[in-house]
Amino acid sequence: MAKVTFLGLGVMGAPMAGHLARAGHAVTVYNRTAAKADAWVAAHGGSAAPTPAEAARGAEFVMACVGNDDDLRAVCLGEGGAFGAMSQGAVFVDHTTVSAQVTRELAAEAAARGVGYVDAPVSGGQAGAENGALSIMCGGEEAQYARAEPVMAAYARVCRRLGESGAGQLAKMMNQIAIAGLVQGLAEALHFGERAGMDGRAVVEVISQGAAGSWQMANRHETMLDDSFEFGFAVDWMRKDLGICLAAADEVGAALPVTALVDQFYKDVQAMGGGRWDTSSLIRRLRKMHDR
Repeated sequence: MAKVTFLGLGVMGAPMAGHLARAGHAVTVYNRTAAKADAWVAAHGGSAAPTPAEAARGAEFVMACVGNDDDLRAVCLGEGGAFGAMSQGAVFVDHTTVSAQVTRELAAEAAARGVGYVDAPVSGGQAGAENGALSIMCGGEEAQYARAEPVMAAYARVCRRLGESGAGQLAKMMNQIAIAGLVQGLAEALHFGERAGMDGRAVVEVISQGAAGSWQMANRHETMLDDSFEFGFAVDWMRKDLGICLAAADEVGAALPVTALVDQFYKDVQAMGGGRWDTSSLIRRLRKMHDR
């Protein structure tokens, strides 16, 4: 068992840190809103600290799951940042979805301080975090990954190192690119079925067993048919992620026409007031277009 710090207790981070505590690790948490950290300690034990630095001091592993590039830089290098207090030989594991650029920047800074760094974005959503069944895509030095992997196993269904620093973030971009097209395709199929007078649930029961089947179809078709989106992975977060994907595509010379189009569809959803709706709300956009 290890001494572990977890920075960021949102809908993903709080249950992930909880799995670490249940696995027997000694867990110290930090959250920008201190009340969330206090509530987590009341539920799981361990301790809370007022700054990332105080949380990270003496830890063997420091995990982070925050919002974006700027948030990650702040908890690592800002005033009271974790890097200033981490011991040489400790490993920083970043579960945030950020750019490969900031990952490489922070990995280099960590190395200069004698600290390991593993980029380890996750997929599986809030349910995956709560059930300890996340897919974790990792980049970094093999030796650092090998040390961190048994700790991440507390909330992983699958965890793989896919290359050097930044490879985990590039894999997460591929994940989000694939999801964007899948959700739009599912939204169009269900909307078409509605307009054609079909029973969407009955159809999905059949087609989900064939080549059209996907996680999105299995887990989102019912709520899409019910027009229910007050849960799940928010459109605002998806647009942040797709922005990272599109910027990286420009850097490497990749064409992402469908991703760019779906990003604009999500922009329409935001304009409808759906920034916090689940990403499956693309079907509500189609319904609105029909109602005009």
